[in-house]
Amino acid sequence: MVDTASLQKYSLFGALQPAEIEKVTPFMGHIEFDAGAVVIEEGKPNDRIFFVLEGRFEVWKSGVRLLEIGEGETFGEMEILDVMPSAATIRAISPARLVTISNRGIHGIFHMDARIFAILMMNLARDLSRRLRFMDEQATSSRHVQ
Repeated sequence: MVDTASLQKYSLFGALQPAEIEKVTPFMGHIEFDAGAVVIEEGKPNDRIFFVLEGRFEVWKSGVRLLEIGEGETFGEMEILDVMPSAATIRAISPARLVTISNRGIHGIFHMDARIFAILMMNLARDLSRRLRFMDEQATSSRHVQ
């Protein structure tokens, strides 16, 4: 079981009080991976958000390494919203420990407390917007207007 204080560092739980985060923890799962393990494979189904408690991961898209993520970060959010195959491959580059929330867990949170669900979804939208802006900057930083 992960403690509430550990979850407060994740932007997904922003604006939630510790007691509200406690209400969400029964909907979470725990998983561990060895270095080299593929957590999500591009083009394959994924039904959960992953919260990195320990370890480092690399993100690959179409055979290109995009970035590295680690403790305090999340991945898998896109598939929670659009229910499409995974957009990228996520591979552990060190032993890792994660907490997850599945689509079913998100549904359970909605039925338990619609306010908490709404805050989680707003935070998720903000996170994805920040990532989109970052990737836009990455894609255009090498281009120069002539």
